[in-house]
Amino acid sequence: MEWYVSLIVVLGSLLTLMATGIPVFVAFLAVNVIGVAVFWGGNAGLAQLVLTMWNSVASFAFLPIPMFTLLGEVVFISGIALNTIDTVDKWLGKLPGRLGLLTVVVSTLFSTMSGSSMATTALLGESLVPEMTKRGYKKPISIGAIIGTGGLAMLIPPSALAVIWASIAQVSIGKFLIAGIIPGILIACLYAIYIVGRCTLQPSIAPPYEVTPTPISEKIVKTVKYILPLSFIVFMVTGLIFLGIATPSEAAAMGVLAGIILAAVYRSLSWKLITHGVISTLKVSVMILIILAGAQAFGQILAYTQAPRELVLWVTSLSLPPIAVVIAMVIILLFLGMFMNSVPMMMITLPIFMPIINSFGYNPFWFGILFLLCIEMGQTTPPFGTLLFIMRGVAPEGTTMADIIKAGIPFLLCDLTAMILVIVFPKIALWLPDNMF
Repeated sequence: MEWYVSLIVVLGSLLTLMATGIPVFVAFLAVNVIGVAVFWGGNAGLAQLVLTMWNSVASFAFLPIPMFTLLGEVVFISGIALNTIDTVDKWLGKLPGRLGLLTVVVSTLFSTMSGSSMATTALLGESLVPEMTKRGYKKPISIGAIIGTGGLAMLIPPSALAVIWASIAQVSIGKFLIAGIIPGILIACLYAIYIVGRCTLQPSIAPPYEVTPTPISEKIVKTVKYILPLSFIVFMVTGLIFLGIATPSEAAAMGVLAGIILAAVYRSLSWKLITHGVISTLKVSVMILIILAGAQAFGQILAYTQAPRELVLWVTSLSLPPIAVVIAMVIILLFLGMFMNSVPMMMITLPIFMPIINSFGYNPFWFGILFLLCIEMGQTTPPFGTLLFIMRGVAPEGTTMADIIKAGIPFLLCDLTAMILVIVFPKIALWLPDNMF
């Protein structure tokens, strides 16, 4: 069988099964079993398949996934997040679009403590959208800012998706986590510039309102009480990795410990919090790991067909500039993001894309940031963007899906601007990991 026929059959079968709506893991498992029968020799291949799936998740490298998830649960359930919103709000004064800016600042802070974009979007949607609506904010700001900033958690560590990406791409997890910091901050700055600029040019979209003055002493006290302690969590995760003191797994565990300590200090630690956090973490982690198990085996079967190797040889033989191939990959990812969730999309494309990237000599961290940016944009792209549906669930009554999509478009353009900047200036993604201890 020709390599391109094998590639079309294997990928086509997987995408067809996913399109029927069956669980992603079941789709991977079905294709794996059939692939084993065809390429690995039946019963002996089945034993190898089971061993491959077990080895793919029985790895210390995946420990940050449940740890980062648990850290986010502790931060949100304990009330630390709501205290942060209140404190940041007092510092913004009468800036144009102040509640939109509040969304950007708070979401960026939350992204340093939680790898869950869905949790951030749900919390900010429930807490800030009603307030913005009451103040007369129009949907492009009240809804758009929350959809846009929700995806920052995919880039800024701790990011569970970054851990998965680095594990599959077989690169340093710690360096890849650190690589997302500057691009994440860049996107947050672009969001802030857009909000201030639009609200200045079009005041009716976010009407100014009278803000009760807060004494500077109260602002400082609240900052010391609710904002500075968060730097403890950030240091325990990002700081320890950057300084080379701890591995990502160790830093993730230390971050959870720091979150629990803060919850205890704020007197919000309880058995109910711990139980709820652990159960939610188990649900999310099992879902991710079971997909990983099927996807890793799928990658091996694909490699056994020689299709990825032949595809690399074919692509490198073309007269296209390497950067044109990378841009084509980005376009493919953006298209897939319209229909697929982040983890399956990652599992399907990485075994094919990474050999090509390596053959061109591109830095994998640079491509990884582009990859995560595509996933972030896919979360807010119709028809199946996950954050669109979450926002629909917490939006004010009368809000249509068309309203939510329109509100998210300017923020997608900010993401696209950031992507172009990362392509043109790779150091945006590479400077920090190149200077790690």
